[in-house]
Amino acid sequence: MFSGIVERLGRVESMERDSFGGAKLRIRAEFERPPAPGASVAVNGVCLTVEGVTEGVFHASAVPETLRRTTLGRLDTGARVNLERALRVGDELSGHWVQGHVDAVARVRSVRRLGPDVLVHVEIPESLRRYVAEKGSVALDGISLTVASWEDPCATLALVPYTLEHTIASEYEEGRDVNLEVDLIARYLERLA
Repeated sequence: MFSGIVERLGRVESMERDSFGGAKLRIRAEFERPPAPGASVAVNGVCLTVEGVTEGVFHASAVPETLRRTTLGRLDTGARVNLERALRVGDELSGHWVQGHVDAVARVRSVRRLGPDVLVHVEIPESLRRYVAEKGSVALDGISLTVASWEDPCATLALVPYTLEHTIASEYEEGRDVNLEVDLIARYLERLA
């Protein structure tokens, strides 16, 4: 479980594809407290298991399903990535509950700058639109965000300067694909109703 509060930016050192369609990733993270092997780290909102850490770089594998359903398979060497270690019992939940299980890849329709702030309009895939509500939560590339407004099929998200400075959201532009995770509570409420 994650909070959607990006802990730091990392950089892809390498991504080696295997013969089965998966990949081995090496990501420079420079965590103050490196994650132990077996720990979970969200990489652009995708929960990966740490297989080892060497001199500020952690190693993880992504199976073919993960590469197909997220943007991880499109990462190039040198790409910046959002990183968040899993929450521990007692940690502050500053964002919202984020599982690290990406629901779909969504597309940025437009980016509009308003002084220091930015409005990002993201087209939500049809199958997930019922889970998006004005003033509700979504995660884009692992970033916990509030839906400022909703006009089917797009959610408008307001990004403040801190988010732009400390995440890859500063790289968002029209046509960019992002990892989308809808609100966990909305999914369970629908199931219970």
